[in-house]
Amino acid sequence: MKNTLAAIIILVVFAGCNSSTAEKTAAVNYEPTDAARPSAVSVPGLPSFNMVSSSGQMIDLSQYKGKKVFVNLWATWCPPCRAEIPSIQQLHAKADKSKTVFVMLSLDNDFETAKKFAAKTKMNLPVFYPAGNLPELFNVQGIPVTYIFNEKGELIHRQDGAADYSTQYYADLLNQ
Repeated sequence: MKNTLAAIIILVVFAGCNSSTAEKTAAVNYEPTDAARPSAVSVPGLPSFNMVSSSGQMIDLSQYKGKKVFVNLWATWCPPCRAEIPSIQQLHAKADKSKTVFVMLSLDNDFETAKKFAAKTKMNLPVFYPAGNLPELFNVQGIPVTYIFNEKGELIHRQDGAADYSTQYYADLLNQ
């Protein structure tokens, strides 16, 4: 009985430790070398997807094709999401607004919560809310997740987990 219980405890402890957890943790401050930077990742591109802006306007995400598009899936109840917002704001300040669009897609249960959070924290990023089901690309296991699409609508970067977006790597990625 003792051996069976010990074996179960060991299995439970090690079942939670897998390579994807380690990779996500290691990827938080990862900046790929030039050789590792993809020109475009072979996954679906910028999806056609309706969302509502904080002013109540209905917008299709695909209308931003032709610009770099930075999409961050976040929620107010998510501490890592809140922690990375200042670095996203710094990146937003450096980006050429005529060539780049930022979409902070709130996954809160209530959009009012996200809008109040943005106002209270003086968040100067455009906040949106899904107007329907999320496209397949945005069905994720956890947040935050960030996607960067190029002007052709190709996914050129995906970051699972929080990151520091105030780095030169991200500024270059948006401004190349």
